[in-house]
Amino acid sequence: MRRVNRGPSAAAENRAALIAAAREVFASDGYEAPLTSITRVARVGQGSLYRHFPDRISLALAVFEDGVRELEALAAEPGATLDAMLALMTEQMIASTAFVDMVSVSPADPRILRLGDHVAGLLDGLLAEARRAGRIRADLTAGDLMLAVGMVAGILSKKPAADRREAAELAWKLLRGGIGA
Repeated sequence: MRRVNRGPSAAAENRAALIAAAREVFASDGYEAPLTSITRVARVGQGSLYRHFPDRISLALAVFEDGVRELEALAAEPGATLDAMLALMTEQMIASTAFVDMVSVSPADPRILRLGDHVAGLLDGLLAEARRAGRIRADLTAGDLMLAVGMVAGILSKKPAADRREAAELAWKLLRGGIGA
């Protein structure tokens, strides 16, 4: 049975369906998953995909904006800690390594660089409090933490989903030796 084209009135619904489908497909099949898999899961046509997202990176960034909003919300909470932020980032990496794959494919894309700078800014705010409390080295920067996050993410991207949590815990345990006060 052929679907009825509802035209512009379905635009917001189609966009939301594409983002949800991309989140699911990227998490299970990785960043390089066929875009047709995403349109199939979203139950929209290829035209809808390209009207909303002119390229793969645009779609992936839309997916990861939700994750960044979660990070922003956590950073804004009174009493938010650097450990809580790194734990949330780790949970996001365990759920999907697609962002790591995207960054490694297009590291110089200005949209990706802006996103990385924004996340580093969120970390920087929490770093100041951790420094004052003496929980981390005084010379540690948000860039250092972004490097550590990238290292953990790189490890997780090579692991099957079932092994990611254990690998993340071990990686952070090893890295904490160089992060702590």
